Amino acid sequence: MGKKILLSVLLALLFAVVSPNGVSMAASQGGGFHGDPSVAGSGFSGPGIAPITVQQAMTLRDDSYAILRGNITQHLGKDKYLFKDTTGYIHAEIDQDKWGGQTVTPQDTVEIYGEIDKDWNSVEIDVDRVVVVK
Repeated sequence: MGKKILLSVLLALLFAVVSPNGVSMAASQGGGFHGDPSVAGSGFSGPGIAPITVQQAMTLRDDSYAILRGNITQHLGKDKYLFKDTTGYIHAEIDQDKWGGQTVTPQDTVEIYGEIDKDWNSVEIDVDRVVVVK
């Protein structure tokens, strides 16, 4: 009996959201966010998450998202690197596919985007993306 009720509720939700021609009612009524359709890959343009310092990153909770701006100063082996800004150093884990085809030197200012990874006695950032700041 419970499965029939659940199925009925799911079907009712489906019919409430999708019009007869298969287009979402919310989308057809202008709901949601739309970027400039004339620009491929367009999306939001405006303020977002601001970069923080290494010192601030050290105080964040495990798995917190962060953007850091500074320099990758040293390769520590495998996918481990040393990242530095004016407030200190943090270890960064950067997989090969996260470099985006860029070559980065210690003189390049970069922004690294990723999640803070805290263990018992260490803090590092698991990097999702590296962007050279020009």
